Amino acid sequence: MAEIIMVRHGQAQTGAKDEASYDNLSDLGHQQARWLGEYLGADHAFDRVVTGTMRRQIQTGRSMYLGGVGYDTDARLNEMDYFGLAGVLETSHGLATPTSQLEFQTHVAEVLGAWSRAEVGDDLESYRDFRGRILGAVRDIAAAEDRVIVVSSTGVIATLMAVALDLDIRRKSEVFLRIAHTSVHKFEIVGEDLHLLQFCATPHLDLPERVHARTLI
Repeated sequence: MAEIIMVRHGQAQTGAKDEASYDNLSDLGHQQARWLGEYLGADHAFDRVVTGTMRRQIQTGRSMYLGGVGYDTDARLNEMDYFGLAGVLETSHGLATPTSQLEFQTHVAEVLGAWSRAEVGDDLESYRDFRGRILGAVRDIAAAEDRVIVVSSTGVIATLMAVALDLDIRRKSEVFLRIAHTSVHKFEIVGEDLHLLQFCATPHLDLPERVHARTLI
């Protein structure tokens, strides 16, 4: 039995139209991470921070300033290629780029649905491979038996939620849209089974003066 503590990265570049432009924390994203680090560092002892290799993930881990910990990266924790999937579906299915938050909610469900049905061709990572690499990463981290904070992204966390709770794609899409920046999630691995212990906790932001800093997109 092993516990996995997973954090979504801080706010990145909202409104970006491609991965390269998006993959960098905003000033608020760095602040969210600092606040989380202060909260975690006060009462918790960790040995390592493990992030994906994306800039926003690495920046979040570093901005938490957890003194005395080691830092590792694992590309298996990287986010799905949402911009790439959206581009393929715009060309092949006429799925328009969303221009509002309401349109984005519908867009996520359609992108994840088409991806899970293998309707995006062979040039991008398959949904099956994405799911497999995430599960492999968390199982390897759990097997190390040290105290680890894992920093990843929405699609990774939502996929683990879907596995733990046996969610269909529609429900997974709803989860995807509700994962706050620098929120904390806890999973437990028992044998081959993954269980959810905590979803989307933001104790470092649940103060009246920080309500403005709780962001989703």
